[in-house]
Amino acid sequence: MNQKLKVGILGGTGMVGQRFIALLENHPWFEVTTIAASPRSAGKTYEEAVGDRWKMDTPMPEAVKKLVVMNVNEVEEVAAKVDFVFSAVDMSKEEIKAIEEAYAKTETPVVSNNSAHRWTPDVPMMVPEINPEHVKVIEFQKKRLGTTRGFIAVKPNCSIQSYAPVLTAWKEFEPYEVVATTYQAISGAGKTFRDWPEMEGNIIPYIGGEEEKSEKEPLRLWGEIKDGVIVPAESPVITCQCIRVPVLNGHTAAVFVKFRKKPTKEQLIEKLVSFKGLPQELQLPSAPKQFIQYLEEDNRPQVTLDVDYEHGMGISVGRLREDTVYDYKFVGLSHNTVRGAAGGAVLCAELLKAEGYIGAK
Repeated sequence: MNQKLKVGILGGTGMVGQRFIALLENHPWFEVTTIAASPRSAGKTYEEAVGDRWKMDTPMPEAVKKLVVMNVNEVEEVAAKVDFVFSAVDMSKEEIKAIEEAYAKTETPVVSNNSAHRWTPDVPMMVPEINPEHVKVIEFQKKRLGTTRGFIAVKPNCSIQSYAPVLTAWKEFEPYEVVATTYQAISGAGKTFRDWPEMEGNIIPYIGGEEEKSEKEPLRLWGEIKDGVIVPAESPVITCQCIRVPVLNGHTAAVFVKFRKKPTKEQLIEKLVSFKGLPQELQLPSAPKQFIQYLEEDNRPQVTLDVDYEHGMGISVGRLREDTVYDYKFVGLSHNTVRGAAGGAVLCAELLKAEGYIGAK
């Protein structure tokens, strides 16, 4: 493609907004031309607005430093400058719902990292390798919004990426009962150790709202479109505990599974390593070549060794073994701010472009 699509980042000064900006540097299809944030950041250059709060490992891209931050609430003005937007705004759920819908109604597609619209029945919530067919619900959403090209698409919670793709790869063996405990990095709360020193050497056995999301959202990914809305799957039943641990990036899950059709360990591993989806077939720019890797060593996956697998877009699995109560147990690892947040949303946008839902205005 000759001309890159013009992208806006809503909530561009926060941690996920920064991750979008870092990931989109030199993207072959998309170019960040507009950054919008709260009124207190508006009117400053991006460099001034972020100040000493740049949280990425890589330097702030030169191309965005001098962009003047716009007021995210000035919807028409921001929308006029872009082909579509990524949303990472930090507001209440009701405010996010309203502002994302307002952008969609300006005929600007919104690809959101936020949870506000994950249960709006005609909004697709996607992991592109798992449920790309859910894009079709967008046509029903556009009718409701009265738009021709404006819509909202979202990605799911960061914590489910370490086990939902695994269970998807094993679908034919009919997993029906799942127990998962996730050990979640502090960047999932938008923090670094500098911001949150009390997390050093500490574990907090509670993350607000996270357990319900971890139990319910995979079922929506596995659901189907009926009468213009996504109806969640009913199985498997998932119960989850979510624990905050002193790790910067990377959500680890310890998972136990019961199957209706009992597979061998070799069959399970083969399904993992051969699992591909539409992003791999289409060779989308951010798609991992191999989505899931299986590690044979007893002490893997490890955050320090494996979190950046496939540039943070792949899933690492290890310690698959038979269990005395359940059929099998395993450990999964995903990068929570890349695959689990901004990177997963970028891949959604690439799929939407490839499928003709996002283009130049």
